[in-house]
Amino acid sequence: MPSLHAAAADCLAASDPDEKLRLTHAAAAAFRRGELTVPASAPPPSPIRAPGRPARPQLISPRDLPQRGLGSPQGRAAFLHAVAHIEFNAVNLAWDAVYRFRGMPAAFYADWVGVADDEARHFSLLQQRLASLGQAYGDFDAHNGLWEMAEQTADSCLRRMALVPRVLEARGLDVTPGMITRLRQAGDADSADVLALILDEEVAHVAAGTRWFHWCCEREGLAPGREFIRLVREVARGSLRGPFNRAARREAGFDDFEMAELESMEPAR
Repeated sequence: MPSLHAAAADCLAASDPDEKLRLTHAAAAAFRRGELTVPASAPPPSPIRAPGRPARPQLISPRDLPQRGLGSPQGRAAFLHAVAHIEFNAVNLAWDAVYRFRGMPAAFYADWVGVADDEARHFSLLQQRLASLGQAYGDFDAHNGLWEMAEQTADSCLRRMALVPRVLEARGLDVTPGMITRLRQAGDADSADVLALILDEEVAHVAAGTRWFHWCCEREGLAPGREFIRLVREVARGSLRGPFNRAARREAGFDDFEMAELESMEPAR
């Protein structure tokens, strides 16, 4: 029977977005049917490398990306493109977790296969919204921050769960409600509805990161809250920007200690 790890590697390697989505949905469906195994004695994963991606968008420094308002179709397209790029990266991140971290409970793989499937669907919805504005994925520049953090955490499932879902992806919980409001004010209810759906499902994705971060901490005898804050201070403090969406973060598993510490780290305005 085919290996889930091999299927994940195939999804990661695909460079054409449509092919990556096709492989992702097919692998997720096969896994749900019990047609992909997770071998108990799987060999170690290959060293992390850049996943398959199209020639465009061009990847540049985040500081070099232009700021565009949502009042014009071009500005909305640029914003939706940025979100689509995050979702494309999120597909790869979920599959890399499945591929890279061996010997985890079956529920771990079920969670991240489901996340990959969701993120692929999100990307498709955003592609449709871009097309309605006369644009396509690759028409705007983007940055590679999410995958750079994946590379930094490739040697530790604990660090990956802390710093990708609970820092970088959790950022979306904070900023998306305001963007939904601004899109509705600009008269783009269809894009706002897509973001509202993504926000609802991203809470569950961040919660999966919390769940497996806690599991890894228990395995290593660490206090999750204190270890999370230690890692944020060490690696990702610059990724934090308030105000924080306390309700969504609480639903995703952040406790009062973590929220108080995060808010104390927020740069002065």
